[in-house]
Amino acid sequence: MVVSGARPTGRLHLGNWLGALKTWLRLQERHECLFFVADWHALTTDWAQASDIRLATEEMVLDWLALGLDPTRCTIFQQSAVKEHAELFLLLGMLTPLPWLERNPTYKEQRAQLVDRDLSTYGFLGYPVLQAADVLMYKATAVPVGSDQAPHIELTREIARRFNTTFGPVFPEPATLLAETPRILGTDGRKMSKSYGNAVYLSDPPEVIAQKLARMVTDTRRQRRSDPGEPEDCPAYVSLHRAFCTAEELARLAEGCRTAQIGCLECKQTMIRHVLAELEPIRARRAQLRPPDAWEALEAGNARARRIASETMAEVRAAVGLP
Repeated sequence: MVVSGARPTGRLHLGNWLGALKTWLRLQERHECLFFVADWHALTTDWAQASDIRLATEEMVLDWLALGLDPTRCTIFQQSAVKEHAELFLLLGMLTPLPWLERNPTYKEQRAQLVDRDLSTYGFLGYPVLQAADVLMYKATAVPVGSDQAPHIELTREIARRFNTTFGPVFPEPATLLAETPRILGTDGRKMSKSYGNAVYLSDPPEVIAQKLARMVTDTRRQRRSDPGEPEDCPAYVSLHRAFCTAEELARLAEGCRTAQIGCLECKQTMIRHVLAELEPIRARRAQLRPPDAWEALEAGNARARRIASETMAEVRAAVGLP
């Protein structure tokens, strides 16, 4: 069983596509998969904008369908529609030591980066426990994540181990499936994120995508067209070029950068052409989808997820000694 989810905090971007969703498409062909809309998780950083979640959920599921997720091959469901997630979160929270949460690198990074909102909440500190509940509820054996989320899966394993040691073996310890693509950087050189305002969205018009990528930061050595650079220090090259360009193109562009035979904009144009070509069929499929398509997929997935969750929680309650 493979389980993964995403927060409905806005439109999907290239980081989502390369970092998770391409992996999901491959997994749905080979494994039993559950992919969920993590709408409760959206509240951990955006609790003041809860009214946006329903529309964001709808838009994200439509994007999933356009990208190729197939409700006949995987289960697509909504976290908040399965109330057992909250119950398991509560029980796991009882046995999770506070230092385990405080050492979480994502917690530290977002506290430092997202200074425009109040993150001094129990929900934000404790969201890795909710994430563990999301995974353990379905007795997942593997969770596909980017490298920045790997510590969360290790924490899930620790929580499962502590529960099993205390109450008896209930949960398997899920393996971490690292995405083949490294962390995707945004236009400012930081991790691509909606929260950082540096994302290139799948739904952006082609001309907007081209404009954003043309302005993406590069090696700071190249102040002038004649200055040589180092591709390994260029956020565009190490991230999006490697994700989209061929090996031959990468070699040619690296040589042109180091010898100043090409400028940064010329270098990025090769990558931009690949990005636009890959997104075009996705955009065409997305134009054919309508809101009822999203809710139909969720209705069927929610029913299946509830059945599994009900069975798991009956086992958990018996192990803990609850009626």
